[in-house]
This record gives sequence, structure tokens and C-alpha cells, in this order.
Amino acid sequence: MGRTYKVAVVGATGAVGEVMLSILAERGFPVGELVALASERSAGGEVAFGNREIVVRDLATFDPAGVDIALFSAGGAISREYAPRFAAAGAVVIDNSSAFRQDDDVPLVVAEVNPEAARNRPRGIIANPNCSTMQMLVALAPLHRRAGIERINVATYQSVSGTGRRALEELGRQTAGLLNFQPAEPEVYPVQIAFNVIPHGGDFTDNGYTTEEMKLVWETRKILGDDGIGVNATVVRVPVFYGHSEAVNIETRDKLAAADARALLAAAPGVEVVDEPVGGGYPTPVTHASGNDPVYVGRIRDDLSHPRGLNLWIVSDNIRKGAALNAVQIAELVVAEAG
Repeated sequence: MGRTYKVAVVGATGAVGEVMLSILAERGFPVGELVALASERSAGGEVAFGNREIVVRDLATFDPAGVDIALFSAGGAISREYAPRFAAAGAVVIDNSSAFRQDDDVPLVVAEVNPEAARNRPRGIIANPNCSTMQMLVALAPLHRRAGIERINVATYQSVSGTGRRALEELGRQTAGLLNFQPAEPEVYPVQIAFNVIPHGGDFTDNGYTTEEMKLVWETRKILGDDGIGVNATVVRVPVFYGHSEAVNIETRDKLAAADARALLAAAPGVEVVDEPVGGGYPTPVTHASGNDPVYVGRIRDDLSHPRGLNLWIVSDNIRKGAALNAVQIAELVVAEAG
């Protein structure tokens, strides 16, 4: 039997933490001991790991000594405070928040795109990208390597699970209320989300874009290692529970025909092409993404307005691939280094 690892999941009671636990079990990660950590409020409860229940412990009082790998999904403030402590105690920290993504000495890794970057982690921390960036780059990286992407135009259609459990509850509550002729009171979002679309994700910045939009700009350049790529993003929140969708238009340096792009994507790791010009011959969050691992790509077609333009429709489960699965895949890369 090979080596096993002491693994900590920070934010174990959250939407992403729960899926991290299930994916660790599903993929047979070599866990010797699993520690589930959350806030004092959640400590003492239990979370499922495989076919057993693990008691949740209080992050604030936990001693990280002996932890080999720590998966963080508890928000930026928690990561900033605790991730360096775990790293200092010898753990490799894989962080799902935005706390370290822009730091030059913290690699930003998509397992299928730049796995080699995970090896160079001087602070002992590896960052997981934003879910929207991640699914987009799983699809675009093979196209960039073949033809060189100069510019990306993307409009996202992001599910409420990306905002967290309270947003899931808000969509359910508002939908049920409206169908029973009750008013929909927004609490999590600034306006009603049920039966609506909201062109707003994150906080507004000085340039008129939101933080969610700017993450697509910064993270794409860092992961692909190319500061020359132009990224123009509009983030939209839609009344879908799980699964983000993206309408993506790219302009490449070299002409890349739709048929060639389709063949590249069909061979790309982590991608599943669903692209038939018939009703239902394309991926959607409900029919394909929700609860599944791949990034699905459809509606692949030449841009009629640009000689080197290409259109794609990219769909993925933002909680699974967009957060939990990639974190576990990074942990697998770390284990593979050890031989």
C-alpha cells in the first residue's frame, strides 16, 4: 500500500466543501486521516466522507501540525488568516478563494491547462481560479496553443450556487413565492433573481467593470502566461441552481476553422463536445453540467463578422469542476510529485 496523507478540508460544511469531500472519496484519494474544519458555529456537527461521518472541528482552535494537504473553501478573509499558518506548519495549501490568485509567488492552476505550475509554490500555497475562468480555459487552452488567441469576448450566464447556499435558498424561495402570487423580496442579490437576469457579479470597480469580470481578465492572462490576450467580459447571474454557461467569441492570430477547433476540443482533457445543429444538440446546465465533471462545449462555429473569429458555448458545473474537482486534481498533482 502506498503512502497516505493527512488532509484537511477548511469550510467543510459549505456547498463547495461538501463536494470536495465527496470527490476525495469518489476518486480514491490516498487519505490516511481526514480533518473537517469550519467555524465555531458549525463545530461539533458531522459531514459525510465516503460511507462514514466525520465530526467537524473548530478551525480557530485547530493545530495544523502534521497536515499534508489543506483544501480551503471558506472565503478570502479566512484564507488570508489561516492559509499561511497551515503552510508554515508544512501543509500544501490549495485555496479556492480569490485571496492569493494575483500574487506572483502563488501559482494559479487549472489541472488540464498548466499543471506544471503547481510545482513552483514558494509560499506553500496554490490558488484555484475563479469558476468562470476555469471552465473557459479548459476549453480555450488547446485552441490558444494551436492558433494563438488575441482577444476573448465572453458573456457569462452564472448560476446562483456560485454565490453560495443563501443564494440557492433565495432563488427557491422567490420562485415558490411568485408562483403563489407572493412578492419576491431580494436579500442576497440587489434585485429579484427568480425569472430574471442580473448583469452584475461581484463588486463594481472604478473602470465600470465588476470584480467577477476583472477576474476573467487577470486570471486568463496569468494561467495562459500571456499578458497580451485581450479579455472583454460581461458577467450575468441567471436563475439556474447549478452550472455556469458562457457565450465566448475568440479572435486568433492564425485562422482556426470551426471543424479544426471541434477536433482539438474532442481530444482535449476534461472537455466533452456536444455540438449537433439540432434541438438539444448542445450542452445546458440542467441536461449536461449539473453534477458532472467535464467542461462541455457546443455551438462551435465560425464568426461571420471576422476572418479569424470563432464562437463557442461553454457549460460546466461551477461547484464541481469550477471549484472542488480542480482543487482535488491539484492535490493529486502534489501527491504525484512525491512519487
